[in-house]
Amino acid sequence: MNAINTYDVPVIEKELISQMKFPKDKVSITSEESSILQRELQKATTLGNLSKHKVTIVFSDEEGIKKVTTTIWAITEKNVILKQSISIPIHRIHSVQLV
Repeated sequence: MNAINTYDVPVIEKELISQMKFPKDKVSITSEESSILQRELQKATTLGNLSKHKVTIVFSDEEGIKKVTTTIWAITEKNVILKQSISIPIHRIHSVQLV
């Protein structure tokens, strides 16, 4: 997916996500990448619920690109839901990678 070098992307704690501001515009991914992202989110949610499997989510807030390693508990039409009802807007996610 997206050609982001994730080695240079800062890792954050999931608890900090609730304090972040997310722009309304979508991150720059193609429609094919968007379809792949939706499939990866579904897979990650299933694995998270069945075996507490963690994923790395690469996303952008108003300050730039970040990544977090966590378990996805649910997805809605617009958000990825993590533990403690923390959410990331899907339109701000670049990629999801199984850990």
